[in-house]
Amino acid sequence: INLTSRMTNDINKGILCTIDFSDSSKEAHKWAIRFSRELGCNLTILFAYRLSKNVSEEVVAWKKKMETDAREKFTAIENEYLKGTPLKYEFRTEVGFVSDRIEEYSKKNPFSFLVMDKNMCTKSKDTFEELMEHLNVPMIVIPNN
Repeated sequence: INLTSRMTNDINKGILCTIDFSDSSKEAHKWAIRFSRELGCNLTILFAYRLSKNVSEEVVAWKKKMETDAREKFTAIENEYLKGTPLKYEFRTEVGFVSDRIEEYSKKNPFSFLVMDKNMCTKSKDTFEELMEHLNVPMIVIPNN
């Protein structure tokens, strides 16, 4: 297999982009969309969140509210940047630490690049350095504005 076809096969695995709906993660998301379009590969947008012990409402109701809020925020981004494009994409919400969710996702869904904003990486630097050792894919860090 030659290098060009190997790169094409790797790129076809797609791009994983994390989002927490902060301004900086939205910028990373926009970058990931452009990158996915240029490469012609699929894009998965991952929103990971934690269940807080300090929530006054029932956990199941709070989880549903978090996922509904995330879906509404994503729909706004989707309408602005993704509607009407041939780009194949999916939006996922998962409970847990971002790095754990990325690692779990990678076990079942290989991807070529991980795109994150700098804030998400620096929140738990040690965890992400360990994650990068295990993932063995390029990580593209989008700087803060």
